[in-house]
Amino acid sequence: MLNTVYKDAILNREKMLTVLKGPKFEQILKKARENWIEYKPVKEEAIAAGIDSSFNNTKFQGIELWATTAVSIKSDGEVLVDLHNSGLGADIDLSRIASKMEIDACKKTVDHVDLVLMDGSLHSQFMTRQSSLNAEIVRIMKKRDNVVFIAKTSNTRKQFEDLGSLAGDIFYYNHVTKNPGFSKLFVEKKYGQDKIICSTFVRLSDSTPIIKLEFLGKEYSEDEIKKILNQIYKSSVGGYPYALKLAHNNCKISDKELAKMVSLLGLSNEIGSREVLG
Repeated sequence: MLNTVYKDAILNREKMLTVLKGPKFEQILKKARENWIEYKPVKEEAIAAGIDSSFNNTKFQGIELWATTAVSIKSDGEVLVDLHNSGLGADIDLSRIASKMEIDACKKTVDHVDLVLMDGSLHSQFMTRQSSLNAEIVRIMKKRDNVVFIAKTSNTRKQFEDLGSLAGDIFYYNHVTKNPGFSKLFVEKKYGQDKIICSTFVRLSDSTPIIKLEFLGKEYSEDEIKKILNQIYKSSVGGYPYALKLAHNNCKISDKELAKMVSLLGLSNEIGSREVLG
């Protein structure tokens, strides 16, 4: 069965790629080239901290054991904030708890570093979080204008939608250049005047993956963006901020670690190990 699927995919490869690119593919690439500003960052001293969160859960007999963490860590490995929470319950909104912890970590970090690098997208904050959390992150980000959201992947299709783009914006930028640089700032006002998002796609080094940077409100000049890229580049590995790599590694809650919690709490004896760990 799978061999047949693979064979059909190979035979229809060109047709599939034609659908992906769409009828105005070359026009979109032309616009992407016009938007791209080639710039090779230079290392500029800055103290940066990465913030990320994680959550995991296991369910058994209608009850849920859950755990959430959030961490703020500098590029040199110094942990600035270490937050964690866990419990037993049902229908727990873990993503909201983790998001609140990220915001708390950001609040405790913003005055102590030059740059705060938040993992993920500011769009997701505004789209899925309650208004109280949105207001809090806006207040924090406006305090020193030093908070940047950074996403390794992006599905947004805004910059080329007038040309009928089928893929995400990042797809087209990846097609037009492998050189370091950034795209012209893109401004979105759909969340209101107090929640304007400015974004740019960035490549820090030759042939490394493109990442997306999002800022709140302020329309940065090209020189200001270059300065931020220089500061991020100072402590990046493989085109990605090392502080965010550290944050991810330090906050991740694996299934193995959750199973250890089950054992430490004695839940396997209380409920039955097959129910808990299955």
